[in-house]
Amino acid sequence: MTIAVGCAMWANRDWVGPFLPVDTRVGGELAAYSRVFNAVEGNTTFYATPPAATLDRWRDAVADGFRFVFKLPREITHDRRLRDVDATVAAFVAAIDPLGDSLGPISIQLPASFGPAELDRLLTFTSRLPGDFAWAVEVRHGAFHAGGDHERALNDGLHQQGIDRIVFDSRAMFAGPCETDEEQKAFSEKPQLPVRGVVTGAQPVIRFIGQRTLEANRSFWAPWVTRVVKWRADGLRPIVFLHTADNVDAPAHARAFHEDCRAIDSSLEPLPEPTGLVSQPSLEL
Repeated sequence: MTIAVGCAMWANRDWVGPFLPVDTRVGGELAAYSRVFNAVEGNTTFYATPPAATLDRWRDAVADGFRFVFKLPREITHDRRLRDVDATVAAFVAAIDPLGDSLGPISIQLPASFGPAELDRLLTFTSRLPGDFAWAVEVRHGAFHAGGDHERALNDGLHQQGIDRIVFDSRAMFAGPCETDEEQKAFSEKPQLPVRGVVTGAQPVIRFIGQRTLEANRSFWAPWVTRVVKWRADGLRPIVFLHTADNVDAPAHARAFHEDCRAIDSSLEPLPEPTGLVSQPSLEL
């Protein structure tokens, strides 16, 4: 068994050649991606639930052991703010259920304005979620990252229900340059919050937002490498997603993170090597 590592998308045409086979056709990126990574963060479901035929195609495209981490629709989390959404949640999970074993935790990403005053609503909502699925919550309100009573109540509630709290770490990005259009956009949109590495469920998820250069990120992710390896040894199933502002080099960073984990624990299976590339990307960028 290895650690689940991946990126925030799979259909990035900039990756064809450097990271995916040069003959990867448009629409065939997922199959190619799943041969070299074992997890992906899916943002598409935040905006619309894919039709059944699309989900069937995605399920059939990926390798065994692959995990999709999809977001709940924004109608549930942002528009209705978890109010009166039982039927909408039921319809969503029924739609994505055909993904079967390839479905990882479903992400409940909440807006930054969702704060302590709504915590009871969140915990009531999570207590009513279908138990046949794994769930993970991402909070962005500062009070849930301050180490006080509100954060303890959140963590205790999620732990009691076995629901993961997603770790969001943007320190590396904000410590780096803000030069390109993509970096400026990320600086203006990404949360800059204290990092909370608490484990409340069985599949802890880390979303690491880094800089363009790999070595600039390594000092920031080194503690996560140690912790992720320990989580796996403790019987947990961690999932790590590596982002950059433009995500062009995110695949190299994701593979480097996994190799850093293997440097600590040689029993980890390596990720499959990419084939059919223009040139083999180096991990030493």
